[in-house]
Amino acid sequence: MKNSIFSHLTFFAVFSLILIIPTANADVWDKVKDPSEPVDVYIPSHEYVGFFDSNEIFNVVGNVKNNLNYPIIPTVTISVIDDTQKFTKTVQLTSLVSGNEIPFKIKFPEISNIPFLEPAEISFQKTMTTAIPIDVIYDETLIVHDDGHLTGRIVNSGTETISDVEILAIIHGYDNETLDMGESVLPINNFKPGEIRDFSMYPDPSIADDVWYYSCFAVGQDSIIILNVPRNDDTFKIRYESSILLSYPEFNLQGTILSFSLIQGWAFENYINLEFPRYSENESFQVSLDDEYINSIQSIDDFGNWHVAFEVETQSEGTLSITGFDPQGELIEPILIPEWIQNDVSWWSTGQIPDSEFLDDIDYLIKNQIIVIPSQKIIDDLQQQIPSWVKNNAGWLADGTIDDETFLQGIQYLIKEGIIQIP
Repeated sequence: MKNSIFSHLTFFAVFSLILIIPTANADVWDKVKDPSEPVDVYIPSHEYVGFFDSNEIFNVVGNVKNNLNYPIIPTVTISVIDDTQKFTKTVQLTSLVSGNEIPFKIKFPEISNIPFLEPAEISFQKTMTTAIPIDVIYDETLIVHDDGHLTGRIVNSGTETISDVEILAIIHGYDNETLDMGESVLPINNFKPGEIRDFSMYPDPSIADDVWYYSCFAVGQDSIIILNVPRNDDTFKIRYESSILLSYPEFNLQGTILSFSLIQGWAFENYINLEFPRYSENESFQVSLDDEYINSIQSIDDFGNWHVAFEVETQSEGTLSITGFDPQGELIEPILIPEWIQNDVSWWSTGQIPDSEFLDDIDYLIKNQIIVIPSQKIIDDLQQQIPSWVKNNAGWLADGTIDDETFLQGIQYLIKEGIIQIP
């Protein structure tokens, strides 16, 4: 046993430690926001670091803090300069409630020399959410083992069953420097109120011997990675959720096969869920790794985008290929308002469901970025009355008098002006 985190419980209660930054990166940290400044959304300089992992891939680790009085969805853009070439990647993180933090890790397989890590760029949008009621139990069961991995227990302190989340943490070394970001090995599903479960997380093997403690525990979901791939004089947008590294996306000349370089370095099976636009109703996808077939599931989400999901075996790497794209098809515009929400809107306009259910639907559209809330607009006073003309618009949407975009513009205006409130 390496040590019990419980023995450092008082130490963990204070997360605003002044940590020592590696001197090799000192010229970078001066440009990162100082956490002592009155900044609303920021990454502390001592929790922003780059390192080469055991696969010789450059990783950037950071921790976003939200000091605003409302929840947000943060998007982080990281740029690294390798010699004279600049590489930039963008990751959209999970919802972050007021006063909380969320760690992230971004991989840059393109980096091979001594890199220069630029300050992070953070944008965000206001959203509607509450803290996920999963708590780490700080007792003798929270242990950092000799090989650097962590085991512990979590409890669902809420009143609802929770699924599709994970535990994240920042991993520190003996000199208090940030080493890595850890994430729980298995996704958390069907976690019932009052239930207690075991969890574990592992550091990258390259820094395992230097691990001292874990901090900044947070509950999150897999970050959404955004990739833009040239295809037939167009840009093909891909989003995916996974801790597996996909890099160097490329279409063949015909635009029918999409390939990536894949590295799955974890000591357990992992999954990928790829999302991309439809160009034909008849596209049928096949997945392979180094020409070996992988069983996958193909589906369409609420907004009309394709999803291809599949598992990847332990410690796999190679060329991932997806076939079945239609090179002659035309982009099928995404659905702005899913059919089930349109049904709710119709019922709400005639008084069949209450305002609370209608506002839950608006919450869903905000979380999925169909309605975007200007981050600079801060609304303090709660107003619960929805104007009558909104129900008129809802009725017109239901009978086809107005289109989805017109209805959404009206809702977005109401939120911007504070008439419909974001708690």
